[in-house]
Amino acid sequence: MCLAIPGQIIEIVDADQQIAKAEVSGVKRNINIGLLTPEQTQVGNWVLIHVGFALNQIDEDEAHATLALLQQMGPALDEEYAMMEHSEILGSFEAS
Repeated sequence: MCLAIPGQIIEIVDADQQIAKAEVSGVKRNINIGLLTPEQTQVGNWVLIHVGFALNQIDEDEAHATLALLQQMGPALDEEYAMMEHSEILGSFEAS
């Protein structure tokens, strides 16, 4: 099952490659922010993440409500977190 999960942008890793670092329930991963505007991808903003791409910006209340709802899914959510932990989006600085 693939879900869009709320995450908070904590760092712009590579602006040229449109890569940011987001935190999702303690897991920190690089994500692609190329589908969003620069205003939507500021550090501290919440976004919905699906297969490593930020799809849209959401507000903090919606993010927390969605995370609370997702927690009720149990094993399906654990599987999604495991997939996120093992996925990797590299910026140009990491490709060598």
